[in-house]
Amino acid sequence: MDDQARQIALDRERALDLVPVSRETLSRLDRFVELLLERNQVTNLIAKSTVAHVWTRHVADSLQLLPLAQGRTWADLGSGGGFPGLVIACAMEEPHSGVVHLIESRDRKAAFLREAAAIIGMPAIVHRGRVEEVSPKLGPVDIVTARALAPLPKLLEYIEPLVTNGAKALLMKGQDLETELTQAAKYWKIQAEIVPSKTDPSGRILVVFELARSDRGRQQRSRDVR
Repeated sequence: MDDQARQIALDRERALDLVPVSRETLSRLDRFVELLLERNQVTNLIAKSTVAHVWTRHVADSLQLLPLAQGRTWADLGSGGGFPGLVIACAMEEPHSGVVHLIESRDRKAAFLREAAAIIGMPAIVHRGRVEEVSPKLGPVDIVTARALAPLPKLLEYIEPLVTNGAKALLMKGQDLETELTQAAKYWKIQAEIVPSKTDPSGRILVVFELARSDRGRQQRSRDVR
């Protein structure tokens, strides 16, 4: 076992201490991480600087969302290398207990998501396209997620069609969340809760229950559509 493989194995143990999973889920996650690291050599799915910490930085970071919301139908906006969407799909108790919609605009990453879902047998549907074009067409979902996708004011525009239709949003943000919330509050009325990240001391999860445009936000929207 080389140094990097040893680091990954130790990181796997740390991740599972943070967010324990069932034996069946772990088996699927092991296969997913193996495929991810293999494909990452030719397609930039995760930063090479995070490979040694793939389990805590990416897998556990995604798994921590599960206790925050219950639902059968998830939509992951800007899925990238599969975080958090494919990890959520791996963790579904039964293969047909729900579905995760993965929205990704980049061809190579969308192709990887399809390949991983097919090989591992995950309940995931990949939509290749821009978030603002795909998400309004999904229909009702229970949970919407996004990780490192966009600044909060723009992100709220993306999730608006889903949250106003009854979804709860789990938005993974960094240490600047409070500043972003202040900016977003100029245009949005937000009912939400901030949950500290288990994997990143500076990380925050914004749990959005209700979302509506303020008067100023509606005026801005009217100008934008003219």
